[in-house]
Amino acid sequence: MPTAHAQSARITPVSVSPASVLALLGGTPVSASTIPIASVKLTDEDINAAVAALRSGMLAQGKNCLALEEKFAAATGATYAFTCANGTCALQLAYEPLFDRGDEVLVPAWTYIATVSMVVARGGVPIFCDADPRTYNVDVADMARRVTPRTRAVAVTHLYGNPVDIDAVQTLAAKHKLKVIYDAAQAHMATWKGQGLGAFGDAVTYSFYPTKNMTTGEGGLVTTNDEALAREIKLLRSHGETQKYLHEKIGFNYRMTDVEAAVGLSQFARLPDITARRRAIARRLDQIIAHIPGLSAPTVTPGGESAYHLYPVRLDPAAFTTARVPQSVLDSLAPGAAGASVPSGSTPVEPGNRTPSSMLRDLFCKALNAEGVGTAIHYPRPVTRQPVFARHVNSGAGAASFPVADALAATLFCIPVHQALTDAQVEQIGESLNKVAAALRA
Repeated sequence: MPTAHAQSARITPVSVSPASVLALLGGTPVSASTIPIASVKLTDEDINAAVAALRSGMLAQGKNCLALEEKFAAATGATYAFTCANGTCALQLAYEPLFDRGDEVLVPAWTYIATVSMVVARGGVPIFCDADPRTYNVDVADMARRVTPRTRAVAVTHLYGNPVDIDAVQTLAAKHKLKVIYDAAQAHMATWKGQGLGAFGDAVTYSFYPTKNMTTGEGGLVTTNDEALAREIKLLRSHGETQKYLHEKIGFNYRMTDVEAAVGLSQFARLPDITARRRAIARRLDQIIAHIPGLSAPTVTPGGESAYHLYPVRLDPAAFTTARVPQSVLDSLAPGAAGASVPSGSTPVEPGNRTPSSMLRDLFCKALNAEGVGTAIHYPRPVTRQPVFARHVNSGAGAASFPVADALAATLFCIPVHQALTDAQVEQIGESLNKVAAALRA
């Protein structure tokens, strides 16, 4: 389905001969070297910043952390920001003061596990909600159906960098007096109706993992606009300490180091350019995919502007076939198949819950890999299919099926969208998509 970008931009279809033999079947690959799904690049400025911090002797949380907090809060529309050890710690710092043990928390069925696992770690009861089939974010209408008298909060992901419908979430939360935590681990510099994501909700959490749009190596950050909540988060981050050796409450040691923050400050200076480049690449990919029947580009939530941490493509299983693919190739997709390999720059396809649709998606990815395009599956199963959450899914208010999340697990795959891509590589990605789609067309 074409996105708003694709509808408004000049369409330049990529030309490729449908008769091209797939590299997977012995043909010549589009790209001589693999275009990686992600690229972690540290510049001389990043390295020099880290070295300067090391030479300063201030290795723990210090002035670099404070500077990163101030800059990030200002850029995202928040009043307060607190660096921490990683994005999972950021979630825990946000969850701890906002709901209690036994409280129900509405969560997406389609997200990274940390969004939900930290609810359980806090003692909350996750109530899963299905995904929107267009934006892949949580379906707010499904959330509304799952509110009970025990619901106290919602934890919502801005997945792949695409903002959720914040207006709808805030309206639902206001109606039922729910706390709102936004997981923006993948959404640095995304916006909602022109405002930074930090302007909304009770707390917003971020991750600075190496493959994120900006990195500190490991690291995370929490923002809020509530002074009392800010004080709670600050206490929780460092042993509940109000002054040296005076502890007001039980807390954690979730501080970021000043060395990490130094790298973050250097990276943050480039984040506007990084974001602009990712958006430009996404617009070109939108144009290309608009001319490939059976593939759908990601739909940005109306009112939002994506940061494009990832670029998910959805495959329509009815549009493609394995009929012309040798059985030996299909056998190599089976779980535990001997000789199965993952090209450099790709992430492996996990067996998960294998279906004909997921096998077709996996074949499409393997064919792209052979053409020199790295791919990733985000995610091979919904969190509702994770064994650790079985008792939560199959009991109480959370008991339900999640057909959209299950379908996404079988039909979505991600292609490169990172800022290190050259224009030529973007065109090679497009040529590879066209080549594989033509060869597998039903």
